[in-house]
Amino acid sequence: MGVIDTFEVGRQGLNVHSKRIQIAAKNIANLDTPNYVRKIPVLNATEDISFAGLLNTMKEDVFGIGTIPFISGGVRFTGTVEDPTLGEKIYRPGHPDADDEGYIRTSNVNPMVDMADAVLAQRAYEASLGVMAIAKTMSSRALQIGE
Repeated sequence: MGVIDTFEVGRQGLNVHSKRIQIAAKNIANLDTPNYVRKIPVLNATEDISFAGLLNTMKEDVFGIGTIPFISGGVRFTGTVEDPTLGEKIYRPGHPDADDEGYIRTSNVNPMVDMADAVLAQRAYEASLGVMAIAKTMSSRALQIGE
């Protein structure tokens, strides 16, 4: 993995984890919004790094060409899914969001879960910043070697 690839992995991490923080903040902001359904971010690896995927890559590279496969890694944000748990039903017949029977469904956001998600996303964001800082130090030290 080259220095440019390291910067790319760090960039992907910063992008994905900033979106995770935004989604957690939106969920917390809609804690008291009736009928709001909590959003869960979906993250995937940029490459198939499963054991089967690695074996397939090795089959093509090691056994065919004779080289060890190179997997660059990285993460991507593929969207959000809605939390399937239902919020509590409350009888409010005059509410604009009430159904035919006069009930509204409260938000299914659990603030403790979303605060924990936000903290984890923040730590992952900081780790991605660390990757970028290490790559910057490595590249500057490599340039100093040539002097």
